[in-house]
Amino acid sequence: MLSDCHMHTAFSADSETNPEEMIKSAAAKGLSAVCITDHEDIDFPDKEKNWTFDVKPYFECLEDLKERYRRKIDLRIGVEIGLQPHLGDQYHDYTRQNPFDFVIGSVHVVGSRDPYYKEFYENRSDVAAYEETFLETYEDIQKVNDFDVLGHLDYVTRYGIHKEKEYSYRRFADIIDQILRYLIEHGKGIELNTAGLKYGLPYAHPHTDVLKRYRELGGEIISIGSDAHKPEHVAYDFYKVPELLKSCGFRYYTEFVQRKAMFKKLI
Repeated sequence: MLSDCHMHTAFSADSETNPEEMIKSAAAKGLSAVCITDHEDIDFPDKEKNWTFDVKPYFECLEDLKERYRRKIDLRIGVEIGLQPHLGDQYHDYTRQNPFDFVIGSVHVVGSRDPYYKEFYENRSDVAAYEETFLETYEDIQKVNDFDVLGHLDYVTRYGIHKEKEYSYRRFADIIDQILRYLIEHGKGIELNTAGLKYGLPYAHPHTDVLKRYRELGGEIISIGSDAHKPEHVAYDFYKVPELLKSCGFRYYTEFVQRKAMFKKLI
């Protein structure tokens, strides 16, 4: 029974789904636990939408659902914070003022631009765009300490002009290794995010070669998330996850409660 530890609801700017619908979907699919992790992207460049949420109604809503569905599924309350180098102090205060079970740190902004948009890739190769993203990721995780796992490490490859054709672990090994080593040395984990498969890539995030390298370097903390924004995407392709992780050297995956890691055996 895997737990989906990355999903979004109408508290996020990019979802219109009522939180209860996500919970119902997770319970119907046989999940034992779920963590809702709506976006808190402070200082996001897209000013047309509000990429932060009001914490008080968020907790009120989810705590009510947690109690109502407690016999069906274990609901946990998390957040996905958008990493940028200048936000360390703000996120330090934010995560200490709010009792989240789980905090994902993700890179959605690179050089004050969002890699989701094609403008990010104009007048340069995907290789240059990916390298800039990995370099900024390394800077981000050194400047923002208040997260438990790094989300969708090679997320940028979803949106490149040629996507995976200009990407491999080997091509970016030096900077990816620096990221992985830093995370391991500082007690942080990474996420296996199956949205890569949903977006048509031949791998989940991160690439299996990155997962293998993380394990080779001694990394053990790995959460599992679908990055679902709609009920039908909850636990997306999770049936592939146990064997995928085992093939990369993992025997356990990780869930978080009150920011503490719990290791669950892969079956």
